[in-house]
Amino acid sequence: MNAVVISVMIMLLLSLFRIHVVIALAAGAIVGGLLGGLSLQETVQTFTEGLGDSASVALSYALLGAFAFVIGKTGLPDLLIQSVIKLSSKKGGDQSKKKLKALIIILVLIMACFSQNVIPVHIAFIPILIPPLLKLFNELKIDRRLIANVLTFGLIAPYILLPVGFGQIYQGIIVENMAISGLTVDPSDVPLAMVIPVLGLAAGLILAVFVTYRKPKIYEDVQEFTQEDVTVNKRDIGFSILAVIIALAIQIYLDSMIFGALAGIVTLYVSRTVKGKQGDEWLTEGMKMMAFIGFVMLSAYGFANVMRATGEVETLVADAARYIGNQQWLGALVMLLVGLLVTMGIGSSFSTVPIIATIFVPLCIELGFSPMATIALIGTAGALGDAGSPVSDSTLGPTSGLNADGQHNHIWDTVVPTFIHYNLPLIVFGFIAAMIL
Repeated sequence: MNAVVISVMIMLLLSLFRIHVVIALAAGAIVGGLLGGLSLQETVQTFTEGLGDSASVALSYALLGAFAFVIGKTGLPDLLIQSVIKLSSKKGGDQSKKKLKALIIILVLIMACFSQNVIPVHIAFIPILIPPLLKLFNELKIDRRLIANVLTFGLIAPYILLPVGFGQIYQGIIVENMAISGLTVDPSDVPLAMVIPVLGLAAGLILAVFVTYRKPKIYEDVQEFTQEDVTVNKRDIGFSILAVIIALAIQIYLDSMIFGALAGIVTLYVSRTVKGKQGDEWLTEGMKMMAFIGFVMLSAYGFANVMRATGEVETLVADAARYIGNQQWLGALVMLLVGLLVTMGIGSSFSTVPIIATIFVPLCIELGFSPMATIALIGTAGALGDAGSPVSDSTLGPTSGLNADGQHNHIWDTVVPTFIHYNLPLIVFGFIAAMIL
């Protein structure tokens, strides 16, 4: 069996058995490297070299967590949410709380969608917005697995469908790599080809909201997240808002989360909103909050580097092509499953497309798929696994916010629910798109 398949399966199984995902990634990388023809020394060296590729990502998340934590301490998120919490205490009974629950879900969904296209900050908003909302989630008895699904939908569907922000990057990668592989398509065709797969994501979201997680779930109120009355210093709030604006502007202008977060932190120090030893403690705590994501991303890059070094990813794609023969329906299904496996291991749909397009484009031409169907297959195969992968920031981001009080498990409360509600529908709707376009 292909080394990539075995290593990804080992990583996933260990994660499901609650072995820490960093350990699972290291174990999967070692097994995959050895089966792929690398020596133990070469495997370890390749894994270690891959860690350096994600240093900027890890530092970005650490500084982002520090900035988010400090902003939280200024009272800005609490002030924004306090009025909403008071609404839940007013008369109106269960009906009023149902309306409030719907409003919260809609607002979280809008913010997640905007983070990909309108204000392209990706997961940067989550550690700022979600932890202060945990008290409200508890009061309304909202199942956090529902919020994880809402956030993940908003982090994936917009870039698949809309050619702006991260969507412009993702769809540009599809067009560019299809052209390199021998099929030139109009960039304007990509959003049209991805409509049906995105309908699959929408179906998964509807299922999660109205069926799977509609029942109340009780969580404990952790003291840090149960402060009813927030002492508001208008000056601090004003500079906090300024810091957020500056951080966002610098991040977009320089395309750097590192310097965006640094600019926000510096603004808070210069304005004396954060002072001395207290500020140092807050920044340290914030970095700890995002340390989990940083270590997972580091390990994921090492894992992906080993998989590439073995050459088994290309072998997997080529073997799948030989297995398909001339059966178009089987070709569509196998290509989607290969995309799922590759992305689940690498954790990035953006990195998966260049790998699979090399073989998928000639195969689609040979099987008689139209250019639109080819776009749908490659775009969907790349996105498959972005939801439901333990090492994807589309799952790590939601966990970082929802587990701020230690009551949300990354694998069983984010990874498994999003895999079920998004990857399975994506396979079905991606298959439909390939066969009818």
